[in-house]
Amino acid sequence: MKTINIQELPFRKRQAWLQYAVAPRPIAFASTIDKAGNVNLSPFSFFNLFSTNPPIVIFSPSRSGRNNTLKHTLINVLEVPEVVINICDYNMVQQVSLSSCEYAKEVDEFIKAGFTKQAATIIQPPMVKEAKIKMECKVNEVKSLGDEGGAGQLVIAEVLCMHVDDSILNEDATMIDPFKMQHVARLGGDYYALINEQNLFTVAKPNTELAIGIDALPEGIKNSKILTGNHLGQLANVQQLPEVDVAFEDVQLKNIIQYYSINPDEMEKELHRYASVLLDQGKVKEAWQVLLADENV
Repeated sequence: MKTINIQELPFRKRQAWLQYAVAPRPIAFASTIDKAGNVNLSPFSFFNLFSTNPPIVIFSPSRSGRNNTLKHTLINVLEVPEVVINICDYNMVQQVSLSSCEYAKEVDEFIKAGFTKQAATIIQPPMVKEAKIKMECKVNEVKSLGDEGGAGQLVIAEVLCMHVDDSILNEDATMIDPFKMQHVARLGGDYYALINEQNLFTVAKPNTELAIGIDALPEGIKNSKILTGNHLGQLANVQQLPEVDVAFEDVQLKNIIQYYSINPDEMEKELHRYASVLLDQGKVKEAWQVLLADENV
């Protein structure tokens, strides 16, 4: 394994290693305004949600790594402590990237990138009409992480209200439907990630009862050469070890037992292979029944 001494790298190289490693990152498409009424619009991938009570998001318009200048966004929020966080989706990602050009302060990125200003309901900066999610925020604090080029300047913002387009809500309009939003996230270099139905998946969260944990799995399962760490995590996310269900019927399981019963080692491998297929399909209960058919469990 390669070891990188981040502290010794020049800025650009350090930035590349970190941004490729810490990814994907959501994009805060921030619209701000200064005291004179000049608007700025710029994307920041050093961004995330950090609290729900109070509702806090943080993004970082870092000092320029080339000349150590301050971002216009940062200058604006220091003058007028308000910001709209517009969430970037796939339909606007090229325009969002265009707005990241270092235009002069008097240049309006809304016009350059082809976006439409929409008046916010509580704060002064305008929203991006084309964005499907907009968060009106007040800036509670700006925390500097340093004075050198590349130093983060954390804008700690409290969400006052959200605007969510009807087109991305679920059927009963009670929540955002992740299959409709098509979120975009930033990686290193020129790479981005698109979140859509091809790469969305679910992971069952442990409920209020404690899971048994991987250490409590039977040795034959825990030391499997076929089941992966993800498979073991799925199996261990139960509140107690399952028992054999005599009513469980499965044609594939019967075939494995029939053809491999004279060779226990091979039967164990086949049972684990079949269990892995079931686990990949999210069928944890069925996978447990297959594994419990192994006499070594």
